[in-house]
Amino acid sequence: MSESKTLVVSAPAKVNLYLTITGRRADGLHLIDSLVAFTTLGDELRITPGERLDVTCTGPFSANMPLPYKNLVYLAAQQLADAAGVSARADIAITKNLPIAAGIGGGSSDAAATLRTLVKAWGLSDKGVDLDKIGLTLGSDLPVCILGETSYAGGIGEVLTPGPKLPNAGLLLVNPGVGLVTSSVYGARKGGFSPVNRFKSDPQDAAELAAMLEDRENDLTRPAIRLCPVIRDVLSALNKAPGCHLGRMTGSGATCFGIFDDRAAAEAAKASVAREGWWVEATEIAG
Repeated sequence: MSESKTLVVSAPAKVNLYLTITGRRADGLHLIDSLVAFTTLGDELRITPGERLDVTCTGPFSANMPLPYKNLVYLAAQQLADAAGVSARADIAITKNLPIAAGIGGGSSDAAATLRTLVKAWGLSDKGVDLDKIGLTLGSDLPVCILGETSYAGGIGEVLTPGPKLPNAGLLLVNPGVGLVTSSVYGARKGGFSPVNRFKSDPQDAAELAAMLEDRENDLTRPAIRLCPVIRDVLSALNKAPGCHLGRMTGSGATCFGIFDDRAAAEAAKASVAREGWWVEATEIAG
């Protein structure tokens, strides 16, 4: 990677259209079945050559980012360098547009984009580096974010199979300004497990996608609401928004999403959902 080659990459937000808990491993980790899609909204990373590994962060949500050496991007880059036996040399500048600890995989998507980009920048394509193995040590969302395509996620998030072809439905993402720790949400969950219930066909439009999701839940919604009751208000606001086919929580929260016919319809509904302190952004399912 020469000095003139600054690589600019996007790290899109992911949405768990549904997320069911199907079991639990002997080590306590939960098994899931989830349909994961990506949006056209995300963080931006600028990666340039450097004398050492350095991560800086700007943007609307930069204030609450962890120290650079604790950042998932830093850890991912260092682990990649260690696995490949090369020096970790890169200046990585993150524009943090997505809220943190929000259930939309912001940190995981940043780390995944870093791994994919540094493999090329450091000329590691022939080194046989296992990105999924590196990613899974950093979080269960990393494998699907590394793939970056609509997928069914099984196991603890590492068993990926191609998802259905989805319409470019509009999405309204809403976060009430509260972060949730994933392990706390899983810890607050009570009850049994759900069966795997994947789509039998491809939804043709946003309304059909919403109808198919009616039979599939996010099993983490109730425990998340117990920890963060305002999520109930977010879901209520989305489900009352004009043009919204369905409102759901993504991941372990606290971000929720509403499904609309297209991005313009989601944009038009922003004002009806907005509350003081809430982050509300219109986007769409990436093709």
